[in-house]
Amino acid sequence: MIDPTSALTRQLLEWIADKPRTYAEVLEAWRTTCPRLSIWEDACINGLIHYDPAGDRIVSLSPKGRALLQSRSPNPSTG
Repeated sequence: MIDPTSALTRQLLEWIADKPRTYAEVLEAWRTTCPRLSIWEDACINGLIHYDPAGDRIVSLSPKGRALLQSRSPNPSTG
């Protein structure tokens, strides 16, 4: 069985990869106060996404996030 948080992390990465997203747009869609579903926070901690808070505030995939999305691994904490 696939870990639901892994599936959601992959969905977040696919959603960000689809088109440029602003920081505000990403937080509106993905931030949660539920400690069991911290998809946005986990993606930040795991180095899967990149944004420059002092710059244009556009969220993009990091090289690690792109590699995960291109892989078949369902677990974002590997690789």
